[in-house]
Amino acid sequence: RRQQLSIERRKVETIARENFAHAIFGATHPYGISYSEEEYDSLCREHIEEHYRRRYTAENCIVVCSGAISEEVLQRIVTITEQIPSIGTADTIHFPAFDTQHNVRVQHDGAVQSSIRMGRLLFDRTHEDFVPMQVLSTVLGGYFGSRLMQHLRERSGFTYGVFSAMVNFQQTGYLAIATQVGREVTDEALQQIACEIEQLREEPISEQELSLVKNIMAGEMMRILDGPFGIADVTTENILCGFDNSQIEENLRRIRNTTPDDILSLAQRYLAPEELVTVVAGDFS
Repeated sequence: RRQQLSIERRKVETIARENFAHAIFGATHPYGISYSEEEYDSLCREHIEEHYRRRYTAENCIVVCSGAISEEVLQRIVTITEQIPSIGTADTIHFPAFDTQHNVRVQHDGAVQSSIRMGRLLFDRTHEDFVPMQVLSTVLGGYFGSRLMQHLRERSGFTYGVFSAMVNFQQTGYLAIATQVGREVTDEALQQIACEIEQLREEPISEQELSLVKNIMAGEMMRILDGPFGIADVTTENILCGFDNSQIEENLRRIRNTTPDDILSLAQRYLAPEELVTVVAGDFS
């Protein structure tokens, strides 16, 4: 693991990703921490045993079964899970206040590409705007024909790929845009991303484009739910967010009901340039 981390941290993509987490949450926040390679040298068996006793408890556990579950199989699962130790209370993690930086450039000598991360801190899945913001994010960079892909890849040839997504944690969530471009076009790529964001804030999306995005999102949800593993994953996330699986239909309904005016309003509310966090890793010399 130490060697793997050492290799990964030679890549601008890893450098940008870690520094983006620092910039959004703060370097000491649980969502922003990046551990040094030396941490592996001080790790011993006692640390792992203590971590297991504290975290792997009945209070911290949920069990999700999906598929053709017979009564015999269910009873065997119950027998196994009843052996998980109980300590009486669920473990808690302290979440300090966020410490956000808005513009970070990380020098990486010799890099031929720059890795760009852009976005902002928002909210978790329980927020009423989370699903509509997923629609906005998909319009911006969530599928192969998205606006960012059309601009940065198809028209400018700056990158092989660019994407945007809403990221959900238990305590919060954020919007992230990510791409890698040639070092010589870094600033121009940043300007083009800013232009696409500003267009979303100024002009309503067409019904045709929005309908395409809605169909893509609905199809992706059906793909994820096609099989017991996907159903288990979605069920687990719903439980952790305080939902049951009726939330699947509710999310589909909210996707279908999102209007061009909703997208415009969300972009104006949440994508103001001064609120965005931009991190670039590369060689700026």
